Amino acid sequence: MTTLTVPPKAAAPPRRPHTSTGISKWRRRIPLLPALIFTIVVTQLPFVATLVISTLQWNILKPGERHFVGLSNFKCVFTDERLRTAVLNTIVLTASVVLVSVVLGLGLALLLDRRFAGRGLARTLLIAPFLVMPVAAALLWKHAIYNPDYGLLNGTLNAVYRLFGAANGPTVDWVSSYPMPAVVVSLVWQWTPFMMLILLAGLQAQPGDVLEAARVDGASALQTFRHITLPHLRQYIELGVLLGTIYVVQTFDAVYSITQGGPGSQTTNLPYEIYLTMFRKYEYGQAAAAGVVVVLGSIVIATFALRTIASLFREEVSR
Repeated sequence: MTTLTVPPKAAAPPRRPHTSTGISKWRRRIPLLPALIFTIVVTQLPFVATLVISTLQWNILKPGERHFVGLSNFKCVFTDERLRTAVLNTIVLTASVVLVSVVLGLGLALLLDRRFAGRGLARTLLIAPFLVMPVAAALLWKHAIYNPDYGLLNGTLNAVYRLFGAANGPTVDWVSSYPMPAVVVSLVWQWTPFMMLILLAGLQAQPGDVLEAARVDGASALQTFRHITLPHLRQYIELGVLLGTIYVVQTFDAVYSITQGGPGSQTTNLPYEIYLTMFRKYEYGQAAAAGVVVVLGSIVIATFALRTIASLFREEVSR
């Protein structure tokens, strides 16, 4: 009778204690601690201070009357006529700039996606407006283009009138006559390259085999764009809209430099109204409450932007 011998089980490797694993994780994170502390001190502590100030009735012209008022400053933000007008102007300005910039950026991206002589130079020149400082860009449009006496727009208009025999064309004060379009056009000029770069990256990430299959099947350029390119660009368009909204909603330079909120508060947006409330009316509590509203709105938009970016990365990894 034969007996079966069972081989001894291999000894299991000793498990690392959880404490050592936790210590090693903290050791890897220690070099990041100074940056984390710096970020908290620079960003979070001022925001907490702003939250505290937003609950106070504080006017520096009345130093002895500072007191706690709870959420009444936030109620003022949504009920005060000037602040309500500023919120409406902010929505109109942001939506106009972002939507027009996306449409123009998409058109330029489609042109730059084709091969032609001088494409690199054209791309560089089209990106240039985005590299100009916001204040410099606003002053350029105000003085070199919109000025009624020597601006480019009136000069071109007068030249066209003289071609048809008129002595001179009309002199239009563009900033006073069309304040909101004047600000919108200057911002569109600056933000269109940003949208163009995002959408151009999306166009160049298209799968070539799908486009080739569409051409083989006899699809026209319009059909290819509508059924293949546009769905592929959807997330890139969403990303451009979200990032553009985050930045444009905080616009101060163009409003201050071109119109200073006028005439009659027609272009006063929230950042400029916060400036007026803080440094003209000296209402620190109301200005802090309006600033908190802007920050919270930006955080909401940024959350959607981060989700869109994450979905783009997941899509690239899955390919």
